[in-house]
Amino acid sequence: MRRKIDLVFTSLLLAGLLACGQTDQQVVVYSPHGKELLGDFADRFEAANPGVKIHWLDMGSQNVLDRIRSEKANPQADLWWGAPSSFFMNAAEEGLLQPYHPTWAGAIDAARRDPGDLWYGTYLTPEVIAFNSQVLSKEAAPQDWDDLLQPQWHDKIAIRNPLASGTMRAIYASMIWRFFKDSGTPEAGYDWLLKLDANTKTYPANPTLMYLQIARQEAMITLWNMPDIELQKQSYDYPFDYVIPSSGTPVLVEGLAVVANCKNPELAKQFYEFITTPEALAIQAEKYFRIPARNDISAASLPEWMTHTEIKPMNVDWQLLSKKSKEWMKYWDENIKGRGE
Repeated sequence: MRRKIDLVFTSLLLAGLLACGQTDQQVVVYSPHGKELLGDFADRFEAANPGVKIHWLDMGSQNVLDRIRSEKANPQADLWWGAPSSFFMNAAEEGLLQPYHPTWAGAIDAARRDPGDLWYGTYLTPEVIAFNSQVLSKEAAPQDWDDLLQPQWHDKIAIRNPLASGTMRAIYASMIWRFFKDSGTPEAGYDWLLKLDANTKTYPANPTLMYLQIARQEAMITLWNMPDIELQKQSYDYPFDYVIPSSGTPVLVEGLAVVANCKNPELAKQFYEFITTPEALAIQAEKYFRIPARNDISAASLPEWMTHTEIKPMNVDWQLLSKKSKEWMKYWDENIKGRGE
């Protein structure tokens, strides 16, 4: 029901946005990347292209996919900017994306793009264990995924509700994958999530509520992506820090795609190219802590932390997760959430 309400709300919001500036010179962007990044690059593109308007809607990755599915017969979005690659794999299989071969296609590894040009990776997003740095030191915080199950963290964890979140779906599915890859069944992974649920105090409905709960010390710890934690810490002075799990962490490839049968495909492609130039990616790295997925970006143009932070990627089969994640999350919602006690 909440998902239906969200879709109705965003439909009304989009209708209002478009009514404020009826013109064919517009691009509608759906994205989970946050108002700061979206607003910044919409302004930059409009300044460089007078008369063109960028309308963006910031929502969770699952909400983006659900919305594009619901609008398949009459697409409202032109461009989908951001979500784990597994979401784009699902969308590609469902015929929701149209091919586009960007000018920089040769500068990205095959594993970070669709073989038929339906989507390309923009960023690499590591997942981290984040915490309130006023009550925990980096050394005292959980150092790895299994540490989160220890009794001292009972009621100390707040986790963004995974059903609407690409970040949390990817983390949860990766936790199940750790066991599934050896056993071929998700049961041990479900048991792990049940133990995590026992230590989880709340499941905030959106990232803002999650940030506030951690900042107010209503909980101490969360699981989230590194760029957003850095953004809240550096730009808004939230008392946050994080640990990169020592055994390895999922590193998501964030995708970008033109929506199938969209109303403004050529302008969408122009914006696609605009936000993925080396210069744009350097700005996104410096201001928004986004790690470029392209392999031709000079290290000298990136912030020092990005080239010196050691990240051990978890070996995850994202293609399999694209097929299994819906089933696994349905099981979590119906059989695990709130039952860890």
